[in-house]
Amino acid sequence: MPKINELKEGHRYFKSVKFKQNENRFKKLVNEGQNPKALFIGCSDSRVMPAMITGSGPGDLFIVRNIGNFVPPFSPDNDFHSTASAIEYAVSHLEVSDIIICGHSDCGAIKECFLEHKVSDENIHTIKWLELGLPAKEMAQEEFPNASLSEQREFAEKVSILFQMENLTTFPAVKRRVEDGTLFLHAWYYDLSNGEILYYDEEENDFIPLGE
Repeated sequence: MPKINELKEGHRYFKSVKFKQNENRFKKLVNEGQNPKALFIGCSDSRVMPAMITGSGPGDLFIVRNIGNFVPPFSPDNDFHSTASAIEYAVSHLEVSDIIICGHSDCGAIKECFLEHKVSDENIHTIKWLELGLPAKEMAQEEFPNASLSEQREFAEKVSILFQMENLTTFPAVKRRVEDGTLFLHAWYYDLSNGEILYYDEEENDFIPLGE
């Protein structure tokens, strides 16, 4: 059976079962609009399911997904900026109280940052986008020159989230609301192997289990 048919079957099940179970909630969201609890910036990796790993329901998360869960620094030019636009909308229009940047283990984007690439018309945007992960790769190689490649990658996966957090604070609305105490930023790391989320604790200067 073609894989698209599996998605069609999944939709039929959603419409006949899941939608009906949550019909009142969906109608409320239509009538009253959305008021999400947080902006979730995650990776496009198909193994990372933001709603599933946080136990969220319809209307809970405003989700942005891209390769590497990267955040480009604020750039006020007249160009197309998908991730930047979503951040501005969530912060200034939806007025979310929290922003989560969630990286994950076995990240393909970080792996690619450790490789050499020949630019072509078929990957030009991807190669440019991966530049956002290079500071993490460089730090991993400088801090742990004798570590294995897998160890360097794991370190880069985590520290990259912190570099993206720095870029996030270059957005004027984010900076203003963080300083006002009305917006809170969170760095998370999701481990695909055991389903655990770690969060960055500034006092510990390390990622520790979210439940602690």
